[in-house]
Formats: sequence, structure tokens, C-alpha cells
Amino acid sequence: MKNFLDYKVDAHTWITLSGGEYYPDILQDACELYKPVLVLFGQLMKSSESSIQFFLNISDVTDSWMRIQLARVFRKYVSPETPVEMLKKKTKAQEICKQFGQGFRPIQEVQKSFDTRPIPDEALCVLLWEYKDRGKKGYDLTEKFFNLFRLNFSDLEIIGPERAGRDILMKNVFADYPNPNRPIDFVIKTGEIVLAIGLARYDGDRGGAQEDDRTGGYSNCANEFLSYANFKDIKTKIIFVNDGPGLLLGSMWNDYAKLEQSWQNKIMVLTLRMVTERLTLEWLIS
Repeated sequence: MKNFLDYKVDAHTWITLSGGEYYPDILQDACELYKPVLVLFGQLMKSSESSIQFFLNISDVTDSWMRIQLARVFRKYVSPETPVEMLKKKTKAQEICKQFGQGFRPIQEVQKSFDTRPIPDEALCVLLWEYKDRGKKGYDLTEKFFNLFRLNFSDLEIIGPERAGRDILMKNVFADYPNPNRPIDFVIKTGEIVLAIGLARYDGDRGGAQEDDRTGGYSNCANEFLSYANFKDIKTKIIFVNDGPGLLLGSMWNDYAKLEQSWQNKIMVLTLRMVTERLTLEWLIS
């Protein structure tokens, strides 16, 4: 059976590209979606005596989608050094103010800057639009893999979130797993026998340090799980479904090939176009 490295010679023919949206076609929809965000941002700003109070007022907004959008705008105008993931968490408001509040731009300067821009601000609306479908390509990949798998293996069961949803935790697959909160994307079973576990990711434009981050994380996951599988004397495999143009950047293809070869016949790295050719029942049960 061909391994992942064998496909490198014509690698570009083995990846699947996810569609995108054209500029400036998105402008009208982006402005309609985010105009209410900018209007509320302005109202909260004008009623706040300081930038710290401004952020606390944003954190009190009950609608989670609106609060997250306001926090993103706040980061652009007031505190670009604040980690965006912290801004999303309502419970982190006081902690953010304590740690980053001294670096907030003064509310008077924020007001002046905000007043120089139109409502809606096309540039900012486009920036926010970029966040809107973040993760969608990954969800599309997982859904397509599930559909392909069920088409080719109607007698096997595949479990996991097909689009958005909570990851499967390893403690729910193997009760005695030493890293119980290790998240995975899917489990392949026949009856009560777990044939494989796996992760699925779409690599859009990863490069540089991100290459090491992705493949290093995969390597840690594989070594951890397969060491456990050897100790427990189980034959469960691990599958990494990856796709997208990021696979063609830098050393990504070679790194994935090296990962696949690191545990003889226990790891498989796949793009969607390889599923029918490479993923077989014989490999799963061997």
C-alpha cells in the first residue's frame, strides 16, 4: 500500500480546496451584519467615563454573539495587546482590566478615533467578516470525511461531531486512559471494538512556526495514544485527516509523512481524495 510520502510527487492533485468569498462582493452583507455592532459600540463608549468601564459595560451585554463582536472592535480601538480569547470570556472581565487596563487607550482618544470613521465602517466590517466563518472549512472537511467513510464502510460506525460540537474526550472512549481530557474528532468502531480514533483539520495557509505547532501536536497525540495501546495490547489505530493548500507549504508534507512512518502500520495520514484508495478494512482490523 502506498504511504503518504508516495503522493508528494503530484501532491497538488491530492488536496481539496475549500471555496471562499470575493471582495468587494461581501461588502454589502458585511456592513448590514456589523452596523448594529458599531452603533452599540458607539453608544456604550459615549456612556462610559473610562476605557476600563467601557470594557466592563461591554462585558455586561447579555447576547453572547453581540458581546464577542463588541470585544473584537474594542481590541482594535482600545487594547490590541489583549489576547482575543480572553476578551471573549465574560468571566475574565475583571482579570483583563487588572492585567491590561493600564495599557487601554484613554476613552477620549477612542472617541476621537471612532468619530473619524463612518457608520458602517467598511474596513472594520470586512475585518469582522473574516471571523464569521472561521472554522467552517474544518467543519466542511469533517462532514465530508464522515460521508465518505459511511459510503465506503457501511458496516462500521463512525462517531463524533460532524460539524460544530463538542470534541470526544478520550476518557469516554477508554475509561482508564491516562490523559482523560485528550480531545479527538472521531472514533471508528465495529460493535464494541474501537478500530481507530482520529483528528481532522483543514490547513488553509499554515507555514513557518505553525507547521511545527500542528505536526508537533499530532506527534505528541500519536505517541501518547499508541504507547497506551501497546501497553493495553489493543490494535486501535490513529488517523489524521488533513487537507488544504497548507499541506503544500514548507515541510508540511514531509513532516506528515515522517509522522505516519513513526509507528509502523499504526498511523495513517489522509486527504479526502486518498480515503477511497488508502483507507481499507484490512488496515483497520490488522
